Amino acid sequence: MAPTVAVVGGGISGLAACYHLVRAPRPPKVLLLEASGRFGGWLQSTRTPEGAVFEHGPRGVRPTGVVGAETLHMVSELGLGGDILPVPRDHPASRKRFLYSGGSLHCLPSGLGGLLWAVPPFSRALLWAGLRDLVTPAGTDPDESAHAFAQRRFGPEVAEVAVDSLCRGIFAGDSRTLSVRSCFPGLFRAERSRGSVLLGMALGDGGRSPRGPESGLARRARAERWSQWSLRGGMEGLARGLVAFLASHGVELRCSTPLRHLCHRHGRWQLTLPDEIITADHVVSAVPATALAKALPPEAELLARELRHIPAVSVAVVNLQYEGVSLPVTGFGHLVPSSEDPALLGIVYDSVAFPQHDGAGPPSVRLTVMLGGAWFRQIFGEPAAAAPALLLQRAQKAARDHLGLHGTPSRSIVTVQQDCIPQYTLGHWQRLERISQFLREQQLPLSLVGASYTGVSVNDCIASAKAAVGQLLGSPPD
Repeated sequence: MAPTVAVVGGGISGLAACYHLVRAPRPPKVLLLEASGRFGGWLQSTRTPEGAVFEHGPRGVRPTGVVGAETLHMVSELGLGGDILPVPRDHPASRKRFLYSGGSLHCLPSGLGGLLWAVPPFSRALLWAGLRDLVTPAGTDPDESAHAFAQRRFGPEVAEVAVDSLCRGIFAGDSRTLSVRSCFPGLFRAERSRGSVLLGMALGDGGRSPRGPESGLARRARAERWSQWSLRGGMEGLARGLVAFLASHGVELRCSTPLRHLCHRHGRWQLTLPDEIITADHVVSAVPATALAKALPPEAELLARELRHIPAVSVAVVNLQYEGVSLPVTGFGHLVPSSEDPALLGIVYDSVAFPQHDGAGPPSVRLTVMLGGAWFRQIFGEPAAAAPALLLQRAQKAARDHLGLHGTPSRSIVTVQQDCIPQYTLGHWQRLERISQFLREQQLPLSLVGASYTGVSVNDCIASAKAAVGQLLGSPPD
């Protein structure tokens, strides 16, 4: 009789884990439990009757590297290749990104000019920051904050403007509390391997990078030099494609079924659900770390304690559509340093990258304003109680002040994504080591996947699910 694997959490990580489980040569019986009324997690798209698409979570995926190729392989296997909307590297949404600082928009430096001359918002040519990196000795601490790392290697201005904004754009977090080792492992390894971030990034670690699966989409992405891609109906289409695939392969899919409690007895798990108790041979947890901690039994308190130290922040995602207007600049969007406005993380110019999502109505501009993050409670109060009208007002003010978009948007959607982005704080790597050690020593048939651990992007979540399934099955899945 095939063993039973219960996957808890129906976001992209849980869906990807199920996908790899059922594609095994001898697949187990798979059960997917999702607490909410829908699958997809933060992959959440709204399509209007006119065909406009608004993303309330991730809006694009990078095709680069092994993890990017693996995601495209999955997309191809799901039959979604015809829905791909690629953005090439020479597109304005790939080449131009902006910072809003000192009350003005500034295009981030690219090319020789940005190195040799002072380009706002920087007061000095970035050449000096590069020279500082080349002569600064490698750090010896096992970890440090992203802000401290950048300040030590490149100077205070790069830390307070560029890295501060980057951490807000990727993690909606504070660079002064985020771990450089866990959030930006490539930068950390580059310094440790070559003594300089720039040299390390230029020369690499001397080893060959493994290649991902060679799907036709991955080859096409490389040939056409994509920088990112989305799907015609929005990123939630990836989740819908996975759900259809899993249903056709015998996975038992259960929404509105939160996990109340986990108990390990006689080599099997007992999962307490709202109306019943079920058993499984193995559990794959694809829920946030803090959510799993609440379900663990008292004998796993050491594990729960580590999981509770992986927090997450909430983000208000405000979609705006304006008719009969144009943007003052063309690019991907702009970020806002915390010193400029802690409430406002940045604005994405959705219509630039994916005009196909504008719909069939009058010419329009679609934007997404991101608010809150690590500053949410301080500025807007408890995320569950935040007033949508206040968030919308704040987003419209940003669109007016930063981009000159006056008037009332023709469409607006306010979504508060609670605890949506995990924060890898100092010592996160040690936390993961202690978690792994506990699971080994206790011989618990429990796998942890998802954004709480080794990366917050869609690619990272899919890769963590594939790796965990490979370890569970004893060999990497195809």
